[in-house]
Amino acid sequence: MGIYLNPGNNAFEEAVNSEIFIDKTEMISCLNRMVRTEQKYVCVSRPRRFGKSMAVKMLCAYYDREAESRSIFDKCKISKIKCGQDALNWDEYLGSFHVIRLVMTDFIKNGCSIHQALERLSRLVIRDLVKAFPEVDFFDRDDLQQSMQDIYAEKQVQFVVIIDEWDAFFREYKKDKEGQKRYLNFLRDWLKDKEYIALAYMTGILPGFKIQEIVLNNRRLLTTAEELADVRSFLLRRKMPSGGDGQLV
Repeated sequence: MGIYLNPGNNAFEEAVNSEIFIDKTEMISCLNRMVRTEQKYVCVSRPRRFGKSMAVKMLCAYYDREAESRSIFDKCKISKIKCGQDALNWDEYLGSFHVIRLVMTDFIKNGCSIHQALERLSRLVIRDLVKAFPEVDFFDRDDLQQSMQDIYAEKQVQFVVIIDEWDAFFREYKKDKEGQKRYLNFLRDWLKDKEYIALAYMTGILPGFKIQEIVLNNRRLLTTAEELADVRSFLLRRKMPSGGDGQLV
């Protein structure tokens, strides 16, 4: 377990054991259908307090191959889903991937530029990767994309990349258009059409129009939750004032 690589299931287990817990685990079955497909890039943009960060904790616990999470999810709604014809079992990808979790606000320091923030992000993630894969012959330990390609080439392992507050650079650096462009290019170059990516899941609060800027060959990189009605419905499930589960639309 590293800081950014394979963060484990402690955060989600605490949530499940809490007095108030909104079970959104059925959303995982929707995302599992996108794993290892061309729809594996998902972005959820919703207002604050809609449980986006809780979903991140849930996905980390589910996909992390170093986390023993079966007993946690056995108590959740996803384990009650009946597998129909041509459908995946609920535990199809349970503990199947290395997970990289990033909270983009963590890399914003006073006075630092977007370029400096991305360099810091890369160095910290690479440090976790090198510790986890000491036997891999890394070509360039300063290049995140190359390092993950090296791991995949030698070990044939894939990653689930989960990015919380993905739009923080747009909120905090509103006037730095070049920096924003650099960030979008960083995401595209790191994630787009890479065999080492099994799923990329990003959350934020900005409207989805910014996603339209990530384009390659006239095809968008990310699919929004608004286009995925099943994912959106689980995200909107909240505790109502009366104390029962409800749907806010």
